[in-house]
Amino acid sequence: MPREVEYRFWGQIRLGLTIEASAAVVGVSATLGRMWFRQRGGVMVAKAADPGSRYLTCAEREEIALQRMGGAGVREIARHLGRDPGTISRELHRVKPQREAKDARPVPYRASMAQTDADNKARRPKQRKLVVRADLRERVQQWLEKNYSPEQIAGRLRRQYPDNPEMWVSHETIYQALYVQGCGGLNRELTQHLRTGRKMRKPHRRADQRRGRIPNMVNISQRPAEVEDRAVPGHWEGDLILGSTASASAIGTVVERTSGFVLLLHLPNDHSAQEVAGALATKMSELPTQLRRTLTWDQGHEMANHARIAKATNLDIYFCDPHSPWQRGTNENTNALLRQYFPKGTDLSQWGPGYLDYVAAELNNRPRKRHHWQTPAEVLDQLLSKHDQPPSVATTA
Repeated sequence: MPREVEYRFWGQIRLGLTIEASAAVVGVSATLGRMWFRQRGGVMVAKAADPGSRYLTCAEREEIALQRMGGAGVREIARHLGRDPGTISRELHRVKPQREAKDARPVPYRASMAQTDADNKARRPKQRKLVVRADLRERVQQWLEKNYSPEQIAGRLRRQYPDNPEMWVSHETIYQALYVQGCGGLNRELTQHLRTGRKMRKPHRRADQRRGRIPNMVNISQRPAEVEDRAVPGHWEGDLILGSTASASAIGTVVERTSGFVLLLHLPNDHSAQEVAGALATKMSELPTQLRRTLTWDQGHEMANHARIAKATNLDIYFCDPHSPWQRGTNENTNALLRQYFPKGTDLSQWGPGYLDYVAAELNNRPRKRHHWQTPAEVLDQLLSKHDQPPSVATTA
């Protein structure tokens, strides 16, 4: 049955006619009309099926084929049909041309092939890729168990299988497979490996803003311009993640701006200025000189001994404006990642330095979107090699 007949059927439905009356007007049986209505989801889909809106009709595809055979370009065809050039361009690539021999000319665009492809893709319900592709499902599950986020998994799949779209899946598809009943494909227990560990999806919350000022600080406005472009490694951002109020525990986090490489500071007693200064001086002194350029922190009282830290580590220390966590965006994002391991409201003093190093190593070996799905450790190794440093330094750090 030509698609134009079905379009006219939906036009009658929108006018208020019953299924039987609409079928009689366009000359089809009531049984076929009821099947269309059931398959397409009812009146709500009728507008989307209007040939005057977003979908090309069979007649338009025939016209595209005729115009193309006549040598018309994409924009000329678009003007003729009153369509967007992008629509015509995508339509011409809907069914990729095949060559019968190596030197043969490609098969021209055929309206019948394109219409068949469009009809097949419009069928509902579709089988979910994670349900039908066992190899893809297994790979996604393996990476979820390694605490990769769905976005990291989606990006890594495209990087690892650049020529195999069947092994690609969007991060939203992974989330739906985990959270939406009926989507299936992944075990719901895998949600415990997500950053939040939530059983249900919730909107993101803003990070708490800290208050406080310390004497003799140097404002971020005086920080060298080279820090902003992230071209040179060795510029760090730092902060604390706090545990429960009763425990008064905390963990120090220091992140390299260019690579996202993270170091964690063990604060077993408290997060006073003396404790933080000692932990920072010890940890940062382990780094090579070229990785110790600047450190940016917020105006928390734990940095009251910043002069001592600067002297011990040879770092230039700068402080953000009050209530401006975006000025340490790399650190804020990293702290959100760390909450997967150190939930809010828990006693952070229970974790020893060995476990902190383990968590830092796991984060440093997760792929990142901003690095085109390379890991922070890989990026830092490349930067150190570029600046004549041994590639093993990143692993040692």
